[in-house]
Amino acid sequence: MKRLLLLAALLAGFCSCADEYGYSVRDHKIVYNTPPRPAGQQSMLGFACDPIDTVRIGVIGLGDRGKDVPKRMAYIEHASVVALCDLMPERVERAQKSLVKRGAPRAKYEFTGEDGWKELCALEGLDLVYLAVPWQLHTKMAVYAMEHGKHVAVEVPAATSIEECWALVNTSERTRRHCMMLENCCYDFFELTCLNMAQHGLFGDVVHAEGSYIHNLDPWWDNYQGDWRMTYNKDHHGDVYPTHGIGPVCQVLNIHRGDKMDLLVSMDTDAFAGQDKADARYGKGTVDYQNGDLAATLIRTRKGKTILVEHDVVTPRPYNRMYQIVGTKGYANKYPSPGLALGSESLEGAAYDNLDAEKYMSAEQRDSLLAAYKHPIAREIEALARKVGGHGGMDFIMDYRLIYCLHNGLPLDEDVYDAAEWSSLVELSEVSIKHGSMPVVMPDFTRGEWDRTDGLRFAVK
Repeated sequence: MKRLLLLAALLAGFCSCADEYGYSVRDHKIVYNTPPRPAGQQSMLGFACDPIDTVRIGVIGLGDRGKDVPKRMAYIEHASVVALCDLMPERVERAQKSLVKRGAPRAKYEFTGEDGWKELCALEGLDLVYLAVPWQLHTKMAVYAMEHGKHVAVEVPAATSIEECWALVNTSERTRRHCMMLENCCYDFFELTCLNMAQHGLFGDVVHAEGSYIHNLDPWWDNYQGDWRMTYNKDHHGDVYPTHGIGPVCQVLNIHRGDKMDLLVSMDTDAFAGQDKADARYGKGTVDYQNGDLAATLIRTRKGKTILVEHDVVTPRPYNRMYQIVGTKGYANKYPSPGLALGSESLEGAAYDNLDAEKYMSAEQRDSLLAAYKHPIAREIEALARKVGGHGGMDFIMDYRLIYCLHNGLPLDEDVYDAAEWSSLVELSEVSIKHGSMPVVMPDFTRGEWDRTDGLRFAVK
């Protein structure tokens, strides 16, 4: 009977991936399921926990990304690192010394070994688990921590599959615990300022946005313990690291705060440079490198806006997150150098073929406008953020805001739906590519509540 039903579905042009978080092919589109909310779960939109006087933090993963977390937290009022965990004991001791160096006490608890992270998550008297581990472990550890009563901050991407995205959403809704993905690029000074400008209407109606992760990783592949990052790239098509590009532009477009991402199409090049690097690393012909040198994903929102996201970690292109905001009244871009263009008054009287007439505003005008619209959060914390550092200070602002919101019992700037939506591009882009760049109807992680909130606002007391 099952075979007959499957045959009938195929004949009808309907190919099904049967699990509840899978997809079907309908009318030449890949349609992802949005399962109903299980009984006993509640939406996390606008969720705020009770205020926490001092946020007691356990950090899991003290390698390249995690080693600086204790340093930053030592500068933040109402934050206390009380537990540290890494496979390597020497990294734990390095983190302890970094705390003491900055006048903070040593963490009370230390964990190492394969299961040390579970012991940390099970601790009494711990409020927040901060995860800086390989991508493949993010969801597993985040779910475990929430099930043990802890709020979670998890590095990017928070998940690598749609099933994992739903696991984060469902666990957060069921346990009533925050799950914030640590998308630091949302706190870059330029991105924050442009967000503030957009919210004040300087760009008019934002109709298109672009973001990317273009970063030649040649000097850093060996930094990833156990070769986990190259392994993931060689095994997967698509945009495997989308959140630095998609996060800030989703905030400008109020995704799940008045609009939603509906339809996605992805395409990639063959793996030219990628295969060469894999051959040099593993031996010629040893692996069939999957990740294209460039993956491009185009998204259309419910309200008719578009987003372009790109991924490239193997070509010689200089670092670029693109970050372009296109509005009916203005335009902004960050790379290769910051630029603003507002209105068309400067073109009045110009010949139609005088392409040089279409100019950015002068550096003096741009800098004056950026100063005038500096985001209040950046204005408040900029001096300390630049002193402490972390990608120019944006890591510190991100951590500062996380602790501020938990301490004051406020909704977080980035919620679990952001984590799921932004991370979902990992699987969705790969599935689109594997089906010949077929359009994908994206799942709705808010389950129909994407327009319940009127715009993005960072909560302040």
